[in-house]
Amino acid sequence: MDWAVAFLRGDVSGEDAYGVALPRLVALTGSDNPGGWKTPVDPVNYYWIRVWAARVFLYVWRDDVVDTLLLAANDPAWRVREHVAKITAQRELGQLVDALLPMLTHDLPRVRAAAVRAIGAAGEYEHAAAIVPLTNDPDPSVRTAVQRAYTQLETRLDRPIP
Repeated sequence: MDWAVAFLRGDVSGEDAYGVALPRLVALTGSDNPGGWKTPVDPVNYYWIRVWAARVFLYVWRDDVVDTLLLAANDPAWRVREHVAKITAQRELGQLVDALLPMLTHDLPRVRAAAVRAIGAAGEYEHAAAIVPLTNDPDPSVRTAVQRAYTQLETRLDRPIP
């Protein structure tokens, strides 16, 4: 888990991840050639290191990871932010919901839907207002996520959501 935190925080550069830290990256991904790229790895693909590191927390957990996820919620790579939303939803991490609100206006529907699902799973009453504009989202998967989020919020909070 410490390796995943280090990769996700950017404490290990992409060059090092595919160099001196490659055994750690191999252990994290389960692949002898993470990403399947030729060497040297194009730096444009280095963000995948943080994606794979974030995925770890879908399977194992330690409470001190929340601070790292708060940082990762602002990662420049949308896939990393999407994983933070998935982790938030799965682990019901209410303390991360506010950091995910900017994702509700992301260009990609899958990112918006992941943020909505996180709000449904871990948000509070006041977060429901943030997903109202998405009830008319052009993407059906986002609209479906909104309806489910409302139901989840009402059930979890034991009160109606207007």
